[in-house]
Amino acid sequence: MIRSPLRLAIVALASVFVASVSALSAEADWPQFRGPGGLGIGAGKPPVEFGPEKNLLWKIDVPRGHSSPCILGQQVFLTGLDDGKLVTFCVDRKDGHELWRAAAPVEKIEPMHRLASAASPTPCTDGKRVYVYFGSLGLLAYDLDGHEQWRVPLPTPVVEFGTGASPLLADGKVVLVCDQDVGSYLLAVDAATGKQAWRTERPEFLRSFSSPFLWKHDGMEEIVVAGSLWVRGYDVKDGHELWSCQGTARVANATPVAGDGMLLVSSWNVGGDDSDRVTMAPFEEFLAAHDENHDGVLTKDEFPPGPVRDRFSQMDVNKDGKVTREEYLHMHDMFAQAVNQMFAIQPGSHGDITKTNVLWSVAKYLPYVSSPLCYNGRVYAVKSGGLASCYDEHTGRIVYQAERLGAPGDYYSSAVAADGRVYVASQKGTVVVIDAGKDVTQLKVLARNAMGEQVFATPALVDGKIFLRTEKHLFAFGEK
Repeated sequence: MIRSPLRLAIVALASVFVASVSALSAEADWPQFRGPGGLGIGAGKPPVEFGPEKNLLWKIDVPRGHSSPCILGQQVFLTGLDDGKLVTFCVDRKDGHELWRAAAPVEKIEPMHRLASAASPTPCTDGKRVYVYFGSLGLLAYDLDGHEQWRVPLPTPVVEFGTGASPLLADGKVVLVCDQDVGSYLLAVDAATGKQAWRTERPEFLRSFSSPFLWKHDGMEEIVVAGSLWVRGYDVKDGHELWSCQGTARVANATPVAGDGMLLVSSWNVGGDDSDRVTMAPFEEFLAAHDENHDGVLTKDEFPPGPVRDRFSQMDVNKDGKVTREEYLHMHDMFAQAVNQMFAIQPGSHGDITKTNVLWSVAKYLPYVSSPLCYNGRVYAVKSGGLASCYDEHTGRIVYQAERLGAPGDYYSSAVAADGRVYVASQKGTVVVIDAGKDVTQLKVLARNAMGEQVFATPALVDGKIFLRTEKHLFAFGEK
């Protein structure tokens, strides 16, 4: 068929329009923990000043939980613990009214830390389904109307602090890391069916709570997992290990993130600073001094008070109430080798890249749980207590370090950014907005926004709006 010039022009314009709408839709989504690509970078011009009575678009009651908003089009997905039931629910982005809710068939809620939640992992979506993970059950997939598509029951992680890592979408697979006190693994299942694609065992890793990150560079993709003592890269296709870099803490909480041609990894935990390192005596010496019943193993009562005894449950990996020589030596080596630092890795090597691919590192004023952010050529990090630091992304040069945000307390929420500003929320419920201009040479706080409730979840910045989950509510803020 011969097409007229006018018809061809109309088809061309329609193609441009569809492409523009698709690009706009992609920018207007927040499909996983820390948004597009897991980078923490949003779109539009979110308000600087906001709160329960300022620039509020809507506010709704939500079940308690620490998962962050996952946004697709006009749908916002969250999880929560409601009257003893673990639920996934969806609300309308325009006004917050609930569209659907589905309860997971959980028989028993996993144990957890007093500050943790059984609904901590953030959902993710590929535009076809929404995927959630509960440590008390396993993986679940729902269609966008809330109908269950498949489930993959998994054993409750062997750790008394609860589950923290969020699922990740990569190459048509849902990827989950489960680092626990015994039997750690990295799992990938087919996103359409839930069937196992591959599983990689990680027996040398103990508990960590960092989420996996999909690192895209040089035309390839790889899955990065920060765990105890090491961070590793894995092939998306089959899960085999590509590279490994030593230099993380005993327990990793923060999730890696990518910058311009590099990967940024941050971890801090008790006993890993050179000035405050926890040490353990040789096993035979310790056994001779403290094995009161001379049975060759150690119970918690046989440990003297202190930081080692406080971590008895971590040493007792099989949870039989006794620490063997092997378990003791494992923890001994963990304390000796742990490194608290934030460091940048360049791509391009395989095997152990510890001595070859680390570009720069800093060892002071590190985040504990809050993940750092790469934005506008800078790295932003917030240490608990409300101390903000900023570094040059490529060199690690200090722009400013340990500057007070004026919002003390712990920081479990991770930093996000949009329109030249960084947003970070304290546990006590103050969202601090920082000037992230390329020419800024010292900390400049633009606003401190008090929510009146605790905040553990990371905000979503979408299309000039802020979606923030607090202890009891979900807020949407925007310029009216």
